[in-house]
Amino acid sequence: MASALLLVVAAVIALGAGHGAAFDPNPLQDFCVADTTSKVRVNGVPCKDPATVTPDDFFFAGVDRPGGAASRRYGFTALPVQIPGLNTLGASHARVDVAPGGVFPPHYHPRASETAVVLDGAVYFGFVTSYPDNRVYAKVLRKGDVFAVPQGLVHFLYNNGTAPAALYATLSSQNPGLVLLADALFGAGLPDDLLAKTFLTDLDTAHKIGAKFRS
Repeated sequence: MASALLLVVAAVIALGAGHGAAFDPNPLQDFCVADTTSKVRVNGVPCKDPATVTPDDFFFAGVDRPGGAASRRYGFTALPVQIPGLNTLGASHARVDVAPGGVFPPHYHPRASETAVVLDGAVYFGFVTSYPDNRVYAKVLRKGDVFAVPQGLVHFLYNNGTAPAALYATLSSQNPGLVLLADALFGAGLPDDLLAKTFLTDLDTAHKIGAKFRS
């Protein structure tokens, strides 16, 4: 009986340890404002001296307008909301703008779930469950609508309207990661014959698609 109980306890500890390792660690203080000038290398960004922290360390201006990195290929811009005071708190934010006809193509965040609210316009937004079901959960979202994406699942958004759309996304990791599926497969230099077999197409088609990502 005692040995069986020990096995159960060990199993629970192992499951808890595995779950905890999948998310950002819990903070050990009220805040840890990022010291971006530090040369120390840690799992995250070192903390500023609390005595030097100001309200501006928890502030970001400009989320009311587009900006940031632009993708000409897909027709979107992404503006990271850089708030030093979020360091170690397991969250990151971004404003995403999508031109009419533009997409934020199928992608996933390996370390985060995502919640997005539409600030303006309308988009077709959704995610796909894991294999073998590959079930799509998607809706047309309009201003004020919110949609949630579970961690690690492939998701997308498509502005198939005639007006620009804007969203505010919150992710449950300080470093959620971003894997654009098409870019990862066709832009990484994988062999054309592998891609042809993967997409059930011919070698010439796989080569032509890959050339667009490598140009």
